[in-house]
Amino acid sequence: MDTLVWDGIFFVDSLADYDFIRHSSYVLHILCTGGNMSFMFQDIRYNVTCGDYVILPTTSLASDFSESADFSAIIMGLSEPFVSSMAIRSNYGIAGHLALLQNPVMKLSPYDFRICREDMQRLRERLERHDHLFHKEMIGNLLTAHILDLYDIHARCHKTMQIPERAASLLRHFIELLYKGEYTHSRSLSHYASMLCVTPHYLSEVCRKASGCPATYWIDRFTLHHIMRLLCQKHLALKEIADELGFSSLSYFSRYVQKHTGMSPSEYRNSIAHSFSEQ
Repeated sequence: MDTLVWDGIFFVDSLADYDFIRHSSYVLHILCTGGNMSFMFQDIRYNVTCGDYVILPTTSLASDFSESADFSAIIMGLSEPFVSSMAIRSNYGIAGHLALLQNPVMKLSPYDFRICREDMQRLRERLERHDHLFHKEMIGNLLTAHILDLYDIHARCHKTMQIPERAASLLRHFIELLYKGEYTHSRSLSHYASMLCVTPHYLSEVCRKASGCPATYWIDRFTLHHIMRLLCQKHLALKEIADELGFSSLSYFSRYVQKHTGMSPSEYRNSIAHSFSEQ
């Protein structure tokens, strides 16, 4: 049973209670407190054990969740508008977001695990205190403290520095374009730079400084995830997939997939079928 506040923050007792369709745009937080679980995120399998903290910036890129019989966790959903309304005075959010797209699992030290568990337990407990005269402000401040704890943990582990406001704003708009599927229209770096009113070199350098990867890496990553998801749908012809992703020809589509995966689209599709037959 979940507890909602302004449709912005809620907790559930298990992943089975999480409505992935209704809350597909929410950021999913999972603090594993016992047992283990696994899931796919952007075509990579992640294994989670006790003491790990998972942050999925979007559940649309995640699938195939499985849990051990003794799995337990504190599970929280946050809406982006609710977090944005808190106006946290730090540009670390977008750098952290990019890092989480590369690896959504944080391995916590015993101290950091205790801090995060206490933060989330207190949030859940106070979320139910609707008689508090300053309920919204109280929840907002408790959540701010938890997010800043997460920023601190993540920044210490990844040695990520703060980035200037202009660069942070540029990155937010760039990633937003990718989430909206702009890569189905163009995968050209100059296309995105033009839309964002900067030079291709500047856009790529800002991405590299914030994430360690150039802008083309992110364009290709979102594109490939979409391709792999469609290749799993065996009823779709390769030409249909190529057309949906905006490739000018099937041969160009095949070369793109071969270049980035080392396999042709047909080979990748067959490898998926083979892996399922072995399960």
